[in-house]
Amino acid sequence: MSFRYEVRLSGAGGQGLILVGKVLAEAAAIYDGLNATQSQSYGPEARGGASRSEVIISDGDIDYPKAENIDILLALTQEACDKYIDGLKDDGILLVDSQMVTNIPKGQYKVVALPIIQSAVERLGKFLVSNIIALGIITKLSGVVSEDAVKHAIRARVPKGTEEINISAFYTGIDLASQWLDEHGPL
Repeated sequence: MSFRYEVRLSGAGGQGLILVGKVLAEAAAIYDGLNATQSQSYGPEARGGASRSEVIISDGDIDYPKAENIDILLALTQEACDKYIDGLKDDGILLVDSQMVTNIPKGQYKVVALPIIQSAVERLGKFLVSNIIALGIITKLSGVVSEDAVKHAIRARVPKGTEEINISAFYTGIDLASQWLDEHGPL
């Protein structure tokens, strides 16, 4: 029986979620040899309005490229959390920025709240790498793609000259997720 893993990345336009979706899909398809699709949606205001990117990863054919039974939802803003929570599985993971999303919708999913944006600023001095920190967290929590595959895809996709800070951001996310798992146990 094949597996299908659905990821929805949501936040505000300009937070780099489409890039993260492309990196995740590329890591799965090119470097880990799985099948993957990536789609995106954002409001007409582009920067600032709610946006989302969806990635479906499978070891079999992907016959429908839209996420409907989401395994993990990343919400970097309250608006995105409220707007895109539909479709998250009862046993799925809601990953939120703990400072930006304070009103957690009721549901049967597991909630992982971490200071994603704050960590980008305090640990790396760059707000812009929050998206890659989130990617590291998702990689660690889901286990659906390998760290090496994601690292290769980051190097291939991020703007030239930013590879090292993005790799540092990725490992910051891995570290945050590892600490959370040490404190709360496996998902």
